[in-house]
Amino acid sequence: MENRPVIIGITGGTGSGKSTVVKSIIETIPEESISIIEQDAYYKDQGHMPFEERLKTNYDHPLAFDTDLLIKHISAVMNGNSIEKPVYDFAKHTRDNTKTITVYPKDIIILEGIMLFEDERLRDLMDIKIYVDTDADIRILRRMQRDIDERGRTVESVINQYLTTVRPAHMQFIEPFKRYSDIIIPEGGLNMVAIDIVISKIKSVIRNKNKAKKIQE
Repeated sequence: MENRPVIIGITGGTGSGKSTVVKSIIETIPEESISIIEQDAYYKDQGHMPFEERLKTNYDHPLAFDTDLLIKHISAVMNGNSIEKPVYDFAKHTRDNTKTITVYPKDIIILEGIMLFEDERLRDLMDIKIYVDTDADIRILRRMQRDIDERGRTVESVINQYLTTVRPAHMQFIEPFKRYSDIIIPEGGLNMVAIDIVISKIKSVIRNKNKAKKIQE
């Protein structure tokens, strides 16, 4: 099992700073040692539905994700196989089936997404589970800025979605599962002390794996 990738799950509410934590990690760890799989890439394909129907999808519910495919892909990289990660088009509210991103098995596989801990099958695949914990007022402001700048949303639509689906989903599917965390990072990407500790652990794992490989050689 020494050659099996170490699976690190990083979760937290929308706008908590998950992506910032992941970015801090990958900027420090050699590229050849780490791969990223984002849960956002695994929203279900809705190409068979009219656009008006796609707009009604509740993206803040576990059923919006193709979790079976995500589990299949994680299992594949754990067994040393590359995968073709889907690409989701948030403007068209469906998967872009004209392209995929190849993810190769490496020493460290980071899973990042808002509902990673909700599904027991996903939790069981993770060696280290990290929860990024940030106050709700900061999270909504970050989500608003992201959805407006990157996804072409209006202020009104972001606020309406937050009140009707995002906040209820957080209270039901995200916050309660914080108890499964091995590490909790308060204040997300601003907590450099906690991030440095995580990075040190990852580097230690990589060193041990490299030693094991040399012994096998």
